[in-house]
Amino acid sequence: EVRLVESGGGLVQPGGSLRLSCEASGFTFSSYGMYWIRQAPGKGLEWVSSSHSGGGRSYYADSVKGRFTVSRDNAKNMLYLQLNSLRTEDTAMYYCGKDPELYAVRANYVPTDRGQGTQVTVSS
Repeated sequence: EVRLVESGGGLVQPGGSLRLSCEASGFTFSSYGMYWIRQAPGKGLEWVSSSHSGGGRSYYADSVKGRFTVSRDNAKNMLYLQLNSLRTEDTAMYYCGKDPELYAVRANYVPTDRGQGTQVTVSS
């Protein structure tokens, strides 16, 4: 059974930073592309970033490019998202997700397999 558990969210001032983590289990983590997705209050799910299974390729939404960085540690089955220069519009529930296909990774994709999320609130 796929299990994804996000952590690291919190309340931060504009311009601040956070590091989100996603602990994965129940599948061969190193064989799957992984994603970060977010949902702002009253809005739909929004793709944020993608990470290739090997970690060598990553993609970002234009809204976060240059501010967010995705990384992964395949030895620890962990996915990370470093959030810098946070803005009030980054306030959302952040989810990690898994690609359904071996070794595939996509841009602008919202996977079905997702965790329960971690809340990020950017406010002064």
